[in-house]
Amino acid sequence: MFQTTRRRLAVWYTAITAVLLLLFASGVYLYVRSTLIERIDDTLNHVVEIVERSLVVEPINDDVDKFRINLEASFRDNADTVEDDHIDLEWFSRTGELLWSTLSEPLNIPIRANRTGETVRVVKEESENSKFLTQNSSLKTPHSKLKTENSTLLLRQVTQRVEVGRQVLGYLRVSHPWFEVTKPSRQLIFDLALGIGLMVLCVGASGWFLSGKAMEPVGESYQRLKQFTADASHELRSPITLIQTNVQVALADLDLAETEATTSLHYRQQLKVVERLTQRLGKLVNDLLFLARQDSGISKDIFSPCPLDGLLMEVVEEQELLVTEKEITFSLDLVDPPASETSPELLENWFTLMGNWDQLVRLFTNLIANALHYTPAGGQVKVELARIEGINRVSGLRYTSAQLQVKVSDTGVGIPAEALPRLFDRFYRVDPARTHTTGNTATASATGSGLGLAIAQAIVEHHQGHIQVESVQSIGTTFTVTLPITLES
Repeated sequence: MFQTTRRRLAVWYTAITAVLLLLFASGVYLYVRSTLIERIDDTLNHVVEIVERSLVVEPINDDVDKFRINLEASFRDNADTVEDDHIDLEWFSRTGELLWSTLSEPLNIPIRANRTGETVRVVKEESENSKFLTQNSSLKTPHSKLKTENSTLLLRQVTQRVEVGRQVLGYLRVSHPWFEVTKPSRQLIFDLALGIGLMVLCVGASGWFLSGKAMEPVGESYQRLKQFTADASHELRSPITLIQTNVQVALADLDLAETEATTSLHYRQQLKVVERLTQRLGKLVNDLLFLARQDSGISKDIFSPCPLDGLLMEVVEEQELLVTEKEITFSLDLVDPPASETSPELLENWFTLMGNWDQLVRLFTNLIANALHYTPAGGQVKVELARIEGINRVSGLRYTSAQLQVKVSDTGVGIPAEALPRLFDRFYRVDPARTHTTGNTATASATGSGLGLAIAQAIVEHHQGHIQVESVQSIGTTFTVTLPITLES
């Protein structure tokens, strides 16, 4: 599925880029071709102006109202000049008779005055050694194919009618070979085609690479979704199965009971198990709902000033019952501000930050409860709160404001090094057995669902903080939570 999607993305990316390149190349070709035609037309019109200014006009038989062109004097110096530029001149009488030309053979093309330029095709018939003309459209867009064959000659022409007053003296026609346009146009088409081909290949390769990069987070999200679905199904299936089993046992005991007292006792025991499993199932659903809200960003918690020292004192007080049962040394250490700090307002709010009280209670309850749970009797659990400044250990950036840092350290069993990268994954537990019951169903006890640390990480990220873990097996584990202080101004 992902390979197909990747292939489609690469194909679409390449196709769209190819279309854009074709449009760009077409625009470049039309622009260059139009520019070449305009340059030729400008050259022809310039030659017409020069020749027209050099014409020698003479009166006929001393008649001041009638004039003629002295051909020998007018075109004596122009023939060599225009020959260097591949330009041919033709002079026609006012009746259309060819009187002078730089061409070796006359073209026998009818005269038609046109200062905007037109393209004509002259086809030579070998048998009669004659020429005839098929005129194409004028201006800059000829309909015929712009190529010169052995028997075909393409010319670009401008024809100017020369007048003195109201008297037409004749027609001047200037011609230029059309290959001056077709040759660079063909070369441009070849260069553009080659460039587009190479570019499309490069775009195809880069599109395949980029689509693979784009699909990586999608694939990772899909794998996480599959894992989450499998884990959630597993976690939900176990309490539901146990609830169903206990209800069936209770109903069976009710049917087979001989006395009312026996029935009531068994019925009460099974219902207590059902109650515990239902509570566990409800807690699991609440945890999943909390994580879903954090992921979607729909949680709109309002932050308020939270004295973190008072919050930790409440959490430690709630957890002291477990300390008494397991004989664990449990301590809370509040690092005092430096003696150089004398601001009363700052000292009063030394451990205060902006946050959500309930979420922070849940965060540190999870961390401290885990530390107490995995620390054997006679061990030690230490909670330390300090206000720090300087360089962030996680990002390496200097703090823009003070931070509060909480360390929860224990001397418990520790965590294997290979398990640390996945420790905050949802439903992940170091114990691969993932068993939730001990003994028979009547004495089943709920254990963790593997969401505690994932919830802790979500809460820390929601407060724009960082959480780290360091652990050595058989020595202990330390969780470090760093939260920014953003007090109201």
